Amino acid sequence: MRVGVPREIKPDEYRVGLTPAAVREYVAHGHEVVVEAGAGAGAGYVDEAYVRAGAKILPTAEAVFDAARMIVKVKEPQAVEWARLGADHILFTYLHLAPDPAQTEGLLNSGCAAVAYETVTDAQGGLPLLAPMSEVAGRIAVFSAGETLLKHNGGMGLLISGVPGVPPARVCILGGGVVGANAAVMAAGLGAEVVVMERSIPRMRYIDDIFAGRVITRYSTYDSVEEEILKADVVIGAVLTPGAAAPKLVRREHLSRMKPGSVLVDVSIDQGGCFETSRPTTHKNPTYVIDGVVHYCVANMPGAAPRTSSEALGHATLPFGLQLADKGLDALKANRHLAKGLNVLKGQITHPAVAEALGKPFADPYGAWA
Repeated sequence: MRVGVPREIKPDEYRVGLTPAAVREYVAHGHEVVVEAGAGAGAGYVDEAYVRAGAKILPTAEAVFDAARMIVKVKEPQAVEWARLGADHILFTYLHLAPDPAQTEGLLNSGCAAVAYETVTDAQGGLPLLAPMSEVAGRIAVFSAGETLLKHNGGMGLLISGVPGVPPARVCILGGGVVGANAAVMAAGLGAEVVVMERSIPRMRYIDDIFAGRVITRYSTYDSVEEEILKADVVIGAVLTPGAAAPKLVRREHLSRMKPGSVLVDVSIDQGGCFETSRPTTHKNPTYVIDGVVHYCVANMPGAAPRTSSEALGHATLPFGLQLADKGLDALKANRHLAKGLNVLKGQITHPAVAEALGKPFADPYGAWA
């Protein structure tokens, strides 16, 4: 298989689909790897490192797409990239199709096979390729919230940790999964008062155990969520429904009742956001204010730490990527966990949650292969 790594072109995105170490693994499996010039520069990987690992450097993204059959990226393909995909391509990247009908149509029209990191599963039903970026995003969310709370950034002028004699910020985390747990680690570590809203009782027991009571857990209902967000200085949205759009847990009507200068951080923004007033922002312009509440809705939070993120993502995706490179689409037939990542094939949507979210027909992938 010839594997291609284009440079990421989404604004403020500096991660890279394969690190030089990952390239060396692909080459050791007998595959060819072509990398766009400068693809790893934002994460600190120079072209010479890729050459030493066995890759060939190509001057443009067009050359990479033309030369490779399997394209490995980080973020969802942008419009100019849809046009470069064809029926022979296997695309392996984050997609987040549920809130993005334009991208879905672009991929359907290309005829490619698109495998989404965020819907690949493991034997326990977890999401192993989403987890490393969820860990990074959960931790960055707290740093970003702390910065945004400062007065010159539009917040109420509150130090998230407090000081002796002055209470810390109260941080409400909606969702106790990987993002939520990592946000709780950072917020509690900084000294904040932390509440995690969750509906899984076993997950709440787990959080209570690992934090030894340092973090409050509450069962998530409409009443309890409303009560907590009105008391909070920071609300971190960490809700995930795999493949589908995130539910809206904070509504517009809540904002006028929240503390002026409080902060909403929507880590679920890639899946449409879990706040009714969320819209994607960038690292250059990360916030906006509605009814006195500051919204931080950066759609690629882990992109702020591209070196850490690229390595963590590469460790998780490598075994699955090698299976795809070794066996092509037959890898999806052989590995049902990897097959859960297939979102689009031959112009059809092959993931039921994505099809439902977009109101599109669902095609059983085994029928699409026939």
